[in-house]
Parts: sequence; C-alpha cells; structure tokens
Amino acid sequence: MIAQDALRQAADALMAKAAIEIPDDYLTGLKAAAEQEDGDLSSFVLSAMLENYEAAKQDRRAMCADTGVPRWYVKMGNEARVEGGPVALEASLRGATADATRRVPLRPNRVHPLWRTDHNNNVGIGAPEIEYSFEPDGDWVDLTTVHKGGLFGTDYRMLFPGDGIDGIKRFFLDSLVAFGKRGLACQPAIIGVGLGGSKDATMVLGKQAACLRVVGDRNPDPKIAALELELMELGNSIGMGAMGFVGKSMVIDCHIEVGYCHTGGMPMSVHAFCLSSRRACARVHSDGRIDYRTDPEWFTPYMRRETVGWPLEQERSSATR
Repeated sequence: MIAQDALRQAADALMAKAAIEIPDDYLTGLKAAAEQEDGDLSSFVLSAMLENYEAAKQDRRAMCADTGVPRWYVKMGNEARVEGGPVALEASLRGATADATRRVPLRPNRVHPLWRTDHNNNVGIGAPEIEYSFEPDGDWVDLTTVHKGGLFGTDYRMLFPGDGIDGIKRFFLDSLVAFGKRGLACQPAIIGVGLGGSKDATMVLGKQAACLRVVGDRNPDPKIAALELELMELGNSIGMGAMGFVGKSMVIDCHIEVGYCHTGGMPMSVHAFCLSSRRACARVHSDGRIDYRTDPEWFTPYMRRETVGWPLEQERSSATR
C-alpha cells in the first residue's frame, strides 16, 4: 500500500524541482544550441538564460517569472494500491499545487474563463489537469509535474492522406514561423508533434510528445525517428533563433507521437514546450521509497501498444490453457 504521506512528500518536492531546476537533458541541448548559434541577439538571449538557470538553482527561486500552468501526469503500476484510492491521490496533488504557489512561489495563473475568478493558488475547476496511464506489473506510482505555458505555442490542422509527409512538413514550418513572428512561443524549445487519433487525441499526443520525452530520445519506429530529425533540422533552418530573433536555434529537439485515425483524415498538432523546460518526476514505491528523476518514461512499449492483444495478456491466456 502506497501511503498518502509519501505521495504528498513527492508531490511537494516535484513542484519546486520543476519550477527551479532545469532538466539535465534540456540543459545539455540548450548549451549545444548556444555553442552553434551565431545570431547576435539569439546568442545573447541563450547566454542570459543559461546564467539565469544557474542563479535560480543557487537562490532556489523559479527560473522564469511566468511559471506556466502546473499539470500532473500519473502512471500507476498494475499492482499498485494507494491509500485512500485515486480520490485521495488527486486531493494530494491539488494540495501540493496550491501550497507550491505560495511556497516556491509560483505565479497564480489560473482564473475562471468568464468571471476571471482567481483563488491565488493555481487550483480551480478542472485545474490542475491530471492525466493517467498504467503499466503491467509494478506496485509503484510515478508522479510527473509539468509547468507549461498555457497561452500560445500550439496549433492544429486537419490534414488529409494525400497531403503526405510534405503536408506534415509544411504545417510544421507554418506553425514555427507563426510562433516566432507573432511571439507565440518562447524559443528554443522541444517541439512535440501529434499525428492521428481524433481531434482531441492528436492534441494530447502532441503535448505529451513535447513535455514527456527527453532531448535525444527517438521514436522506436525508425521512419518516424528519421522524420523527427528532419523536422528538427527544418525548424532550425528558417532563420529564427531564441525568442524569434535572427538565428538558427529554434528547435532543441522534435518528438513525434502517433495514433491510428479515421481513414479519410490525418489530424496533426504542433506544440512548443518552453525555453524554461519545466518537468520533474518521481517514483513512489509501496515501501515508502521515493526515486526522483527528470525522464518521465511515459511512452513505454505498453503505452504505444499496437495490437488488440498484449504480451502480458497472451502469457496469461497461455498459462490458463
């Protein structure tokens, strides 16, 4: 049984880690981009951000004044049992979000869409978002928090099968140019692309691809992996760098996730994470141990399962014959 005290302890720590400590994979990618950047203003921005990240870690303050909109991703091992159940778990995550808004502090960005009601704690109707996934076996719970900007940096288009790969590239470039010219995203960033699924599913896939995969990670499908690298190269060839200034550091990495879709269409979404790539993860074990990391390990083979049957189901079926 996983105690609520352990879950709350992990959640409290993760909120601070995500806001203050830039993940190592993203920091490495950003330093590589800074070394290659030759645009004067883009180079200045990258240098200033790297200094800011170090100062934030030393002073234990949020790395960016706009701390985005905190959200949670919960992955549960199939054998995990949580004290109080999922309702108590969600209460802990909401409480940790509210407390972190005061303690870290985070900027209280969440308001009612119509009345602009603000409780000054980033908690309200449907906030923070909590998404779930599951894994065979395991008696642990993974908690991942992502503090993503909640205004712009996303786009959607319904493509058609005839648009093909060229259509994907065209929309990808259209989106990045718009992000840069109109100030709709903070570059450079990890760019997530969702392909397929329904309209809502492709938006979810793209956001998860941006926020829950680390720099350097490649899709297990070799053709998709090659397209990820090609899109990253294209994104860095449009003449824009950090914060939309002239340069060549628009994209730190590009991740693509896919889902089966209707035969007549090919929905696509594009999501830019943030120049301050804010995510943190912990695995809480049934014995109370907490292991902190920055790779959410969200897209496992099980998460991308392609068939009706799954090896675990097939093994159990064979064992009962």
